[in-house]
Amino acid sequence: MRTRFLVSVAVADLISLFLAMVATSLYVYGTALPWNAGFVLTGGRSVFPMLTFMAFSMIAASAVTEQMSGPGVPRPSYGRMVAIWVGTLLFTAGFIFVFRNVYFSRTFVPIASTVWLIPATAHRIVRRRRPWTEKFGVITREKQLADELNESDHAEVLWVLDPEEESPSDLPDRDLTVAIDLRAVLSESMAKYLSSCDVAGYTIRPFSSIYEDHTGRVPLIHLTEGWEISAPLLEVARWLPGKRVFDFMLTVITSPLWVPLGVMVGVYVKLADPGFSIFRQERVGLNGAVFTMYKFRTMHLDAEEGGARFAVERDPRLIRGGSFLRKMRLDEIPQLRNVITGDMSLVGPRAEQVPFVSEFRQDIPFYDHRHMVRPGITGWAQVNFGYADDEADTIEKLTYDLYYIKHMSPVMDMRILWKSVWTVVTGAGAR
Repeated sequence: MRTRFLVSVAVADLISLFLAMVATSLYVYGTALPWNAGFVLTGGRSVFPMLTFMAFSMIAASAVTEQMSGPGVPRPSYGRMVAIWVGTLLFTAGFIFVFRNVYFSRTFVPIASTVWLIPATAHRIVRRRRPWTEKFGVITREKQLADELNESDHAEVLWVLDPEEESPSDLPDRDLTVAIDLRAVLSESMAKYLSSCDVAGYTIRPFSSIYEDHTGRVPLIHLTEGWEISAPLLEVARWLPGKRVFDFMLTVITSPLWVPLGVMVGVYVKLADPGFSIFRQERVGLNGAVFTMYKFRTMHLDAEEGGARFAVERDPRLIRGGSFLRKMRLDEIPQLRNVITGDMSLVGPRAEQVPFVSEFRQDIPFYDHRHMVRPGITGWAQVNFGYADDEADTIEKLTYDLYYIKHMSPVMDMRILWKSVWTVVTGAGAR
């Protein structure tokens, strides 16, 4: 399904490019593309090589940016569209440099590439409004997980079978994928049914993998010893030093923006409530090490005299304007200092308070696995779930954190940073 989707997007982009070429030809040459033999213009110049190179450049750019969809289900992305556009221009410029004797129009290429953005954007808008769906038949006893899969944007669960019961008498629809819970013990009848589906050529996939792809979460109930998370992390271990360099460089480069803003926020907090503007708190970081995290204070000085507790909606402990600072994430600006010192990353699981971690370690399986990477100012759980205010929410956020650790990559970090911008603009998930 992923390959089919990406190919369909590429074909739609090529059709869009063709329409852009026709429109540009009318503007530049006064006629639609010269369809005479060899696409020859007046004067004997052929535009065929130029058109071919532009089309090939778009195909190459689509292939290069294929991984921008990241793990899971591919979705129509405007970011990838821009990347394809830039890649097309760069590849075409390369062809112009290499084949200097071939006719190229300095007017046609940039105009056609820019006009292409119109139909390319249009077909992505249509796809995003009417997303494609993948049909599944699920064999599992975990009805709740099957319901969560069905609630995702691109999955439709047609039926759920108990693995220990009798199998149906008919084979499923041809365009359906059979999702099997590998933890389940199959009855003899169900085992024969699954074998028949396999022999008949149906697509059969592990239910846990499909669940991850469509929900962006790891089903905790399918973990055994936790190596399912640590083993994939080893595959990207060589990238982690580069992630640290990226965090440091981006934070330093953007310091002329966030340092003055931080000074203004600090002054406001000082005026709004007497006391220190900076709030220091012990948090648990990489490999369970405790570090001091810095934030702008949004609560009164005596907010946690009774001990650590979750923030709630309309928290009475907030200072005047504290809710706005949290909504716009302005209170997190000092955490950029933690990024520079290496205690935190720009993207990663949320750094939790020491008392909460001590409690969750005892009650939530695999909770400590979220400490295998540096905590982040933003993360996959933050942009998909928001704020957790009890143990049940913490368990659900953990399923997102473990998914990030298992699939983390530069592309995924860029996706999270981009989604975080929207989260800040809307104030979603703040307390």
